[in-house]
Amino acid sequence: MAIASATLEPRARIQGESDKHRQILEGARAVFMASGFDGASMGEIAKAAGVSKGTLYVYFDSKEALFEALTLTEKRGLAEALFRLDADDPDVRGALTRLGHSYLAEMVRPEHITVIRMVIGACEKFPRLGQAFFEAGPVKGTRRLAAFLDAQIAAGRLRPADTNLAARHFLQLCQAGLVTRLLFNAGEAVTEAEIAHHVAQAVRVFLAGYDPEA
Repeated sequence: MAIASATLEPRARIQGESDKHRQILEGARAVFMASGFDGASMGEIAKAAGVSKGTLYVYFDSKEALFEALTLTEKRGLAEALFRLDADDPDVRGALTRLGHSYLAEMVRPEHITVIRMVIGACEKFPRLGQAFFEAGPVKGTRRLAAFLDAQIAAGRLRPADTNLAARHFLQLCQAGLVTRLLFNAGEAVTEAEIAHHVAQAVRVFLAGYDPEA
């Protein structure tokens, strides 16, 4: 019994720490979304998370470290969820269309636009935040798409190309000004019809350049 207890105790402690970590991130997310990076305080975050400031500082020694952890966790999870591509899928058009829809739907969410604005606002003072955000999201997603394109080129379904650049081409074709419009609050929310149209045209233009039979 003593051996079992000794085995379970560290696991329980790790689980408790993990739960507390998530609890803090959830509280931080609520405060950052409501007040922005500059307007948020560690006191408000501790209150929203239901922990003491002392406990908060045990996990994160600064607001910048907490914001970085929050954005990286969300961007890593997003890249992994969106860029699940089957390298053996022979239907390149279908795979790109599905990716385009899920990618663009996420990119234009109001909450995502708010996060991008916060990162842009903070990265001049804290360049590491911008770099970390960029690497966890755009870079990781691009690499996953490039790996898919590499496999399609090897299978003869796409023309040989710089797949890292080709991946960026496709993602930028999908956005084609929509995210910029939202970042500057210069128009209405993006509709499902707009997303469908942008993705269809992105796939058409992309395959016109990279389909070996085009």
